[in-house]
Amino acid sequence: MSEFITKLKRTHHLNQLTRADAGKKVVLMGWVDTRRDHGGLIFVDLRDREGITQIVFNPQVDAKTHELGGELRTEYCLAIRGEVRPRPDGMANPKLKTGEIEVLVEEFQILNRSKTPPFVLEDEIDVNEETRLKYRYLDLRRGSLKRNIILRSRVSQIVRAYLVDHGFLEIETPFLTKSTPEGARDYLVPSRIHHGHFYALPQSPQLFKQLLMVAGFERYFQIVRCFRDEDLRADRQPEFTQIDIEVSFLSRDDFLDIMEGLIAEVWKKMLDIDISLPIPRLSYDECMERYGLDAPDTRFALELKTVTPIFQNSGFKVFGEIARSGGSIKALVVKGKSDFSRSEIDDLTKFAGIYGAKGLAYIKILENEWQSPIAKFLSDDEKQQLQKTLGFKAGDIVFFGAGTTKIVNDSLGNLREHIGRKLKLCDPKKYNFVWVVDFPLFDWDEEEKRPVAVHHPFTSPKWDELSLLESEPLKCHANAYDLVLNGNEIGGGSLRIHDAGIQQKVFDLLKISKEEAQVKFGFLLEALQYGAPPHGGIAFGLDRLIMLLTGCDNIRDVIAFPKTQKATDPMTEAPSTVDPKQLLELGISVTKK
Repeated sequence: MSEFITKLKRTHHLNQLTRADAGKKVVLMGWVDTRRDHGGLIFVDLRDREGITQIVFNPQVDAKTHELGGELRTEYCLAIRGEVRPRPDGMANPKLKTGEIEVLVEEFQILNRSKTPPFVLEDEIDVNEETRLKYRYLDLRRGSLKRNIILRSRVSQIVRAYLVDHGFLEIETPFLTKSTPEGARDYLVPSRIHHGHFYALPQSPQLFKQLLMVAGFERYFQIVRCFRDEDLRADRQPEFTQIDIEVSFLSRDDFLDIMEGLIAEVWKKMLDIDISLPIPRLSYDECMERYGLDAPDTRFALELKTVTPIFQNSGFKVFGEIARSGGSIKALVVKGKSDFSRSEIDDLTKFAGIYGAKGLAYIKILENEWQSPIAKFLSDDEKQQLQKTLGFKAGDIVFFGAGTTKIVNDSLGNLREHIGRKLKLCDPKKYNFVWVVDFPLFDWDEEEKRPVAVHHPFTSPKWDELSLLESEPLKCHANAYDLVLNGNEIGGGSLRIHDAGIQQKVFDLLKISKEEAQVKFGFLLEALQYGAPPHGGIAFGLDRLIMLLTGCDNIRDVIAFPKTQKATDPMTEAPSTVDPKQLLELGISVTKK
């Protein structure tokens, strides 16, 4: 074992020493970040997780040490003992906290040599992600990733401290549990003891945290890993982390007050930004009407306007038929952009087509005319009504979406945000939070001809709408809420059904038979019959939260060991085949495609 580890203990991290430490004897340990040979003097930037300190090998101090220092290469791991001294006049580095000092090496030891890394370990690197993930332990030495992981740890500590301060208990729930697929597919784990039976890795601790409320723990939280076997994208991973929370005996508004206090605490301590409280609350219906999306970016003012009534008796066949058949027509006015070129409009039309739009009608409002392929089909009265409703002026351009309500909202809502980014209307330093509340409880599945839960089947209806469960269930609103930041949902939850009778009614509406409900959720249904309190909760996506705090656009950059978009790990080569003996023990045979 190295003498530096057993006898000469490390005295400082590499971001601590300042001019006030001049003259001190110190022991430092870390990795060679860069090495520079300047006419006999060898300068090394020594790096650890906290920062960088410049060390100097001087042949006049110790010729042998200097000679050995010449052998150092990037990423060698070493320990040094030396004396802190101020840097010569004019040689300070204001970019480093330690930039006013250097350490003159008197003794050192190479703790381990390093092969030449497969890529340069700098923030601005041009190397494919597959290679970075294969050598993730090296990639994590880069400053940006290291800062992200450190920030993530600090956020977790802030969350824990805040919740404990507010009376929450941190309680672990099982990872090996029962498969109750609702939406995404479960990851299954075969049982060696019970052949043909499987555990599932939890998509969330939903049922267990409700049972903790039945058990009387009142305020629970957990920073927990969850698993979903679904297709991936930039902000999705097969395993992810959420801040999972559940409470009893609180109204929705009282609970949301505590949760927005948590978010304000994180933003203040991590970014020194004061979040204005209370966070605004928008109903789902208002969100869809104004923005077309239930997670809107409210940093810019572009809003959709419904113009369907204007075309009820229109001679413009396309709009008239849609208006009369119960469809939707909405408009989006983009101020001062009547100079959009034909190719730009074509690009925007293609973008809207991604979301189901069959086209994108537009009108350029010029000083003396309306320039548009559809203008000649509009009556003077329709033009006057459009001008009055939309309030556009010369120099503006108006885009129209027409079709089913879903397609119009999806296409124009996403087009709005696309144009916001294109025109740089979003201030990247601005954090606009909004609660979206009063979601529909059910959606209609046209294929199966039945209602489906918008969130999950344990979400409570609004208490003053319980009668609608019998008469008009599709008009029933949920006691559900999402927290949205700059167009990203960062948390979602609801008050839960705590009455077994109401829960059964919801199962009936969802066409979940009593037998199926008993097989999947029997333990919960029984628990609700033992004095279950009114309760509810929320889950914040920690990965996405950190991504927004750090300004990253890829969730893999805030996770220590993420998977690729194909759900593989190039470093460990997971998933992989296993020994046939293991399969035999599990009672499993594999059929290859």
